[in-house]
Amino acid sequence: MPVADLFTHILIGYTLAIVLSWRYEWISYPFVTAVMIGSTLPDLNRIDLVVPEETVTALLGLPFTWSPLHRVGGTLLIVCIGALLVPNAYRRVVFALLSVGTASHYALDLLLYKPSGITSPLLWPFVTHGLAVDGFYLSTDRWPIVAATVLAGLVWVVDRRRMRTDHFDTSVTHD
Repeated sequence: MPVADLFTHILIGYTLAIVLSWRYEWISYPFVTAVMIGSTLPDLNRIDLVVPEETVTALLGLPFTWSPLHRVGGTLLIVCIGALLVPNAYRRVVFALLSVGTASHYALDLLLYKPSGITSPLLWPFVTHGLAVDGFYLSTDRWPIVAATVLAGLVWVVDRRRMRTDHFDTSVTHD
């Protein structure tokens, strides 16, 4: 997973959350962060770079893999744990927004080009095989990060200038 790929997921999560906040005023900036965090959760399987599967297998004495963390079932478990980490009043909202972020991640991953034309079983345990998708880009391509950066920048400008003008009213003076 190149860093550009992870950053693309974060920028798309940001963009989606800000646009949703225009429609749903209760989505404040801390909740935008929840969507951005959710957009990174499927890539927690990269913990293998720090704690290799072989090490965990040796410690537990059982076969072990981090792969389910990059499947809908494993990510759903992480989203549930994340929702439990916030006060009761915010659990449903955080669960929903983390789920929106993970959904954006999977939507982008379904657009990845695979030489076989078949995705990994991302929808496990609901669908146990990969899906036939032509793909749109490679994870090593640089244009998706450029497109995501431009889109996020445009949304940021619109959000600051048009949608949240009351937050930046300079005509009010404080004595």
